[in-house]
Amino acid sequence: MLLAALLSPQVLAGIPIVTWQHASGAQVFLVESPAIPMLDVLMDVDGGSRRDPAAQAGLASASAAMTSKGVLALGQRPALDENALSEAWADLGASFGASASADRLSFSLRTLTYPDLLDKSLALAAQQLARPSWPADIWATERKRWQAAIKEADTRPATRAGKAYSAAVYGSHPYGFEVTAQTLDRIEVADMRAFYARTVLPCRARISLVGAITRAQADALVSRLMQPLNQAACTALPAVANVQPLASAQNLAVPFESAQAHVLIGQPGITRADPDFFAMLVGNYILGGGGFVSQLTTEVREKRGLSYSVYSTFNPGLHAGAFTMSLQTRPDQAAQAVAVTREVLKKFVTQGPTEAELQAAKDNLIGGFALRIDTNRKLLDNVANIAANNLPLNYLDTWTSRVDKITVADVKAAFARHLQPDRMVTVVVGGQP
Repeated sequence: MLLAALLSPQVLAGIPIVTWQHASGAQVFLVESPAIPMLDVLMDVDGGSRRDPAAQAGLASASAAMTSKGVLALGQRPALDENALSEAWADLGASFGASASADRLSFSLRTLTYPDLLDKSLALAAQQLARPSWPADIWATERKRWQAAIKEADTRPATRAGKAYSAAVYGSHPYGFEVTAQTLDRIEVADMRAFYARTVLPCRARISLVGAITRAQADALVSRLMQPLNQAACTALPAVANVQPLASAQNLAVPFESAQAHVLIGQPGITRADPDFFAMLVGNYILGGGGFVSQLTTEVREKRGLSYSVYSTFNPGLHAGAFTMSLQTRPDQAAQAVAVTREVLKKFVTQGPTEAELQAAKDNLIGGFALRIDTNRKLLDNVANIAANNLPLNYLDTWTSRVDKITVADVKAAFARHLQPDRMVTVVVGGQP
C-alpha cells in the first residue's frame, strides 16, 4: 500500500523518488534534480470534474480558473487584483496556475531556487492558493465568455461528435457530464467558495516536487504552502460509481453539413491502475497508436485511402476512461470506413498482433522512454501520476522492463478481457454509418 510507504522516507534506485507524509497530512513526493536552479511543484487534490454536481457541470474548472483573478490580503501581503497578481508573477520570473482534469484539481508552481526569488514565489503561491478573492464581476464576465465559446464550438462537427460520443460511452457517470450554458448559469461565487473550502485541504493534498531542492527544504516549502489553508479534518468524500460497461451497440448518426464526416468508435476502457495497462499500451501502439505503422493506418489509409489520419487511444483514469478509434473521411465513404475500422479491431481482439509487430512496438516504446522524462516538467507529471493513481514508487525504474516482458499472448488476452467489438458506440457526424 502507498500509505505504508508514506510512513517513513525512502529513496529508490534509478529515479530516486523520496516520499513522506508531511505534518499537515499532505503526502509529498520529491525528486532532487540539482543540475539547474529550478523547481517545479504540482499539488493535486481529489477535486476534478468527477466531483461536479450534474446540474453544475464545470464547477471544478470554473473554481480553478477563478484562482488567478485576484487574491485577498494574507498577513502583511496586500490584496491584489487580477492584473496586479499577473504582474507580480511576471516580476518574479515565476508562474503559478490551477486547472481541473477529470480526476484532479491541480496547482502548479515553477520558480527559480535562488533564495530570495524562491522565498517570494512561495509567499505569493501560498497567498493565491489560500486566499482567492472570487470577484463576482469577473466571474460574470468569464461565464459569458465561456458560454460564447461553447456556442461557437457547437458549430463544429468535431465538437458535436465528441459530445454525442461521451454521453453514449459514459452514460450517467460524471466523466460524461457536459458543460453547457445552463450548467454555468447555476454556478455562483458561493458555490465555488464552498467547493474550494471542502476540497483544498492539506490532508487531501498530494504534492510532487522536482528540482534543485533538498528533502528538508521541500518539507519547509510544503509547510509554507499548507499553513494558510483551511485546516479542517478530512471527512471521507462520497464514492463515485464505476463507469458501467455497455449493454449493447449504439449507432448514432448526427446530421451535419460538412466536407468531412467525423467518426468515433469505442467503449469504456480501463482504469490507470489496471494490471493490464502495459499489455494494452503495447497492443494499442500496434492497433492504432503507432501512427503510420499501426494496423488501422495500414488498412484504412494506406490500402483503401479512406482517411488521412486514423488512430486509437486509451484514456484511463481513476475510472474506466474511454477506448476510442477516431477518423475523418468523406461523407460518402463513412459507412465503408466504419466497417473497415470495426473489422480491424475485431480481428485484432481475436488474433492479436504478430511477433514482428510486437517487437517493433516494444523497440519503439522502449527507445522513446527517455523522451517521457527528459525535462523536469515531464518528470514531475510522471511523479504526480504515480501519486494520484497509487502506482508503485519504482514505476519509472521498471517501465521499460515491463514493456519488454509483454508477449503476444498478453496483448491478446488483455484486449479480449476489456474490449467488446460488438458492443461499441459508433458516432458519425456528417455522414451515414
